[in-house]
Amino acid sequence: IENYSSQDTEAQRFSDGAVELILKPGANLKYFHVQDYARNVWHFTSQTALLDKDTSLTWLAGTLGSGTTKAFLDCKFLGQGANANLLGFFFGDGKQHFDQHTFQNHIVGHTTSDLLYKGALKDNAYSAFRGLIRVNPEAQRTDAYQANRNILLSQHAHADSIPELEIEANDVRCTHGATVGPVDPDQIFYLMTRGIPKIEAENLIVEGFFDPLMQKIPLESICGELTLAIQSKIGL
Repeated sequence: IENYSSQDTEAQRFSDGAVELILKPGANLKYFHVQDYARNVWHFTSQTALLDKDTSLTWLAGTLGSGTTKAFLDCKFLGQGANANLLGFFFGDGKQHFDQHTFQNHIVGHTTSDLLYKGALKDNAYSAFRGLIRVNPEAQRTDAYQANRNILLSQHAHADSIPELEIEANDVRCTHGATVGPVDPDQIFYLMTRGIPKIEAENLIVEGFFDPLMQKIPLESICGELTLAIQSKIGL
């Protein structure tokens, strides 16, 4: 678990980090990267995973803080039987700007990857997601999935999502999808008619939005930290 945070100051700060995860044959790794820097920080990060034969990786990138974040995550499948579960959680408010690029690079065949990035944005926050699944010519029997889901909690929040596929093999299963949209006002109205205040109703809907992602995180303490972040960002 890597957890990054800082105290707010008037001076601008810059954070530049690099992580390399090297999984040898048969290795199993759960890696959690949670960033909650103060708003005076510009955060740039590059993270790479190298997966050898019969390896398993659960990889969470949690983005809560900084004024601007630009993150690149590169997962290379180098051995047959390699499997990666790639998870992303982000929640922006104020004028936060999150720019995230992911790369599922299947170099050999009989490998699997499952990517799910979910984020919420309020106020004037902005998110850009660009995810690429690449299946190289020798990577037959690849099974790869990619999804980016965004929920907008204000009229001025904005999210751009660009999922991409590059497939050079003919015996594969690859799918992708992206959604961007506001909270359904009918859902808010329904909960308010049951006596739930609007802010609490919105919080319940946002927690429900993130629940499929939370179910994939195999560590209760991280789920608890992210749940507290949701409540703090909404304003409970």
